[in-house]
Amino acid sequence: MNGRKRPLLVDTAGRLLQVLVHPANVPEREGARMLLEELRFPAGRLKLIWADAGYSGPEFSGWVRQKYDVRVEVVSKIAPTGFEVLPRRWVVERTFGWWNKWRRLSKDYEQNPKSSETWIHIVMIAILL
Repeated sequence: MNGRKRPLLVDTAGRLLQVLVHPANVPEREGARMLLEELRFPAGRLKLIWADAGYSGPEFSGWVRQKYDVRVEVVSKIAPTGFEVLPRRWVVERTFGWWNKWRRLSKDYEQNPKSSETWIHIVMIAILL
C-alpha cells in the first residue's frame, strides 16, 4: 500500500470516537462511508458532523442523513489563499497535532492498516490519561 489516509471522527474536544486507516487511493467520501459503517457506538448519539470540503456533495451528506439521520455541515475556506483558522475544523487538526509527539505515528511504520489503527488508539489512551 503506497500511502495511507486516516479519516477520523472526533468529539468537540478532539477525543477520538472512530478511526480508519485505508489506502490513499480511496476517495475521501468513500473513506468516510467506510468509517461511519464501522462505528463502534450507536450512531443515534451523533447529531451533526462537521467536515472539510473533501466531504462536500449532496450524495455524501444525503447518504449520511438517510442512513444515520445525522446532518453534515461542510466547513470550507472563506479566502482562496493564505492561512486561516477554520471554525470547528481546527479540532481535528489539533488531534493530528497531538499525534506528532508520538514517533510511531509520525511516519507510516506499520505494514498492516489495523496495526496503525491500534497504535492510534494506544496513543489516544495515553493522551487521555
